[in-house]
Amino acid sequence: MSNDAPLSGSPLTIASAGYTADIASVGATLRTLRYEGRDLVVPFDADEVRPAFRGAVLAPWPNRVVDGHYSFGGTDHELALTEPTRQHALHGLVAWTDFRVEEQADDRVVLSTTVQAQAGYPYRVTVTVEYRLDADGLHQSVTGTNTGAEDAPWGTGPHPYLVAGAGTVDDWTLTLPAAEVLEVTPDRLIPTDLVPVHDEFDLRTPTVIGDRFIDHAFTGFDRDADGIATIELTAADGHGVRAAFGTECAWVQVHTADHVVPEYHRAGLAVEPMTCAPDAFNDGVDRGLVVLAPGASHVAAWTISAI
Repeated sequence: MSNDAPLSGSPLTIASAGYTADIASVGATLRTLRYEGRDLVVPFDADEVRPAFRGAVLAPWPNRVVDGHYSFGGTDHELALTEPTRQHALHGLVAWTDFRVEEQADDRVVLSTTVQAQAGYPYRVTVTVEYRLDADGLHQSVTGTNTGAEDAPWGTGPHPYLVAGAGTVDDWTLTLPAAEVLEVTPDRLIPTDLVPVHDEFDLRTPTVIGDRFIDHAFTGFDRDADGIATIELTAADGHGVRAAFGTECAWVQVHTADHVVPEYHRAGLAVEPMTCAPDAFNDGVDRGLVVLAPGASHVAAWTISAI
């Protein structure tokens, strides 16, 4: 990235079938996504420090590692605490990394970076991100490849804030076909019990979000014959946006974007397909942790499209 590049990194634009997307090289970030001029995600300006992880790639873990501590392969590790208010290691190690552009076409771009072995994560993993547009929407994939000599813990996911249309999160209708929700402590969002969806978290039928607060991980999805789960968010006029993902993403974090900054507050709904649950570095393979053997790769993918 040159010194005169925008603050969000080198700008990349792709377009196809009425869709346009702007990608920023820092964090391989989805900066804008529009269909026929209509925003499908909350955008931000190119020469702006990305707010609230909007559109960032999360790897080698999504969500939180509680207290920054975990054990893997019989060794205890301590990560830097990047969520100071809650004292956790948040959203991985590449969100502020400037990715290299490996391939670029009118409707597709591929970026990559390498997580170098470091204190707290002594593993070397190459992260490759592809964005591709067609008539079915924006297809994104993240591939983690272990280029080191030891097994490496791995997880990934995106961080888009979806926009259904006019208004705010309160005005939109959400359909979230998940049977289970991971309860968390109210102060630090530390995962506790996985329970059946209940009360404000039962969103399996179309439900107006209203004033409910959500910052939870869901699982147990109703999927189609191809293993695809689909979350839909619609505005009063029937327009909206959907996110779809395969079985490699067994979890999704949903957040109503409650924020102290007024212009960020409930401006979009964070819908984050994840390969693992929050704090999976501690809860292990039962919560979706991927163990990457030396030379092995793992691919996760999702699609955002207009309704």
